[in-house]
Amino acid sequence: MLQHFKFKPMFENRQLPGWIVSFFYKNERITGEYHPDGSIVWVSKEPQDAEQVKTMIHELMLFHVYD
Repeated sequence: MLQHFKFKPMFENRQLPGWIVSFFYKNERITGEYHPDGSIVWVSKEPQDAEQVKTMIHELMLFHVYD
């Protein structure tokens, strides 16, 4: 489970898509860049179970950003 999930626009011009995401997963702080095509570029070390984490991030972004 992701804890303390946060996201913010990557660019000051909010018309340009892209977000910085950060969260804790298995007691590690993880950060990454979430792109409009759903790809994620990890800024920190890639988390364990990366595919499962990506799925959780996609669900959260759909709920918070695209809804």
